[in-house]
Amino acid sequence: MIISCLREFQQPLLITSSFLPVFFDRFIWHLPDESITQSMQTPRLKILVIGSSNTDLVVRTPRFPLAGETILGEEFFMTPGGKGANQAVAAVRLGGDVTFVTKIGKDVFGKSTLTALEREGIGTENVVETSEHPSGVAVITVDSKGENTIVVASGANMLLLPGDISSQLIDAADIILLQLEIPLSTIEYVVSVANTRGTPVVLNPAPAARLPDMILKGLFLITPNETEVETLTGIKPATLADLKSAANFLLRKGVKNVIITLGERGAFLMNEDHALLVPSPLVTPVDTTAAGDVFNGALITALANGIDLPQACDYACRAAAISVTKRGAQTAAPYQNEL
Repeated sequence: MIISCLREFQQPLLITSSFLPVFFDRFIWHLPDESITQSMQTPRLKILVIGSSNTDLVVRTPRFPLAGETILGEEFFMTPGGKGANQAVAAVRLGGDVTFVTKIGKDVFGKSTLTALEREGIGTENVVETSEHPSGVAVITVDSKGENTIVVASGANMLLLPGDISSQLIDAADIILLQLEIPLSTIEYVVSVANTRGTPVVLNPAPAARLPDMILKGLFLITPNETEVETLTGIKPATLADLKSAANFLLRKGVKNVIITLGERGAFLMNEDHALLVPSPLVTPVDTTAAGDVFNGALITALANGIDLPQACDYACRAAAISVTKRGAQTAAPYQNEL
């Protein structure tokens, strides 16, 4: 089922914002909140999230160490994570009807993943267990400004293969969300099957990687951040013209819609109908770990509720802004009543 979410966006209001770089000031659109809130109460379409699940090992520190340097951190905690699981949780908390497919090891981290998913109301019947590799983990360092660095040991995530994903799951989905913490062959398989069914696929291309044209031309929407879009296109998005050039590169490859996330500055949306900059609310960040995953989870949920793409992007920016005021990945995902 193809979602019709590109209705013409009428009469946007031009605004400026002092916390944005000068080259953005004349291109910011404010999108109305009321219609989004109302639309989020409509019947939901079925979302299929296929991706990674990790346990995040987080250390808070005043600053990041230099190469070869050892410094003393402040606080350590463990929390459920992985881009696939994070985005599934974000979608569920915002009212999404989510099926989640992932692969874990038969170990203590795998057990904690199952517990966390069940606690969020996400069924575990499509979680595949393996004894060949341990569950995935991510080592995350968060500095005093809320910025983070992340190193992932993928483990069982890189054994999530096409044979683990039944075609019936894809048939039952109205929209599909993927990331790049699982094998590229699995991404190719899902995109190919979804295309034959006419099911739109959204890809969050994280972590950054070059992608074959076969995948790009099969995407309804791609959502890179600034680093990822440079990897995909070779264009560093330093100016508005660069953002347009990078988005055009992906559109020419066959992607239907491009959203480039810009952190605290919001997001840039481009397709054949729109070239819009959507601002993010100004907040004081505590931890930015969850921002990208919450953005994607909120975006997919808004689309599944029939919200058009510009307004869905605005909804996702607001959800991501709330997430950076909290700590952790899944723990920072907001609930529907917070937006």
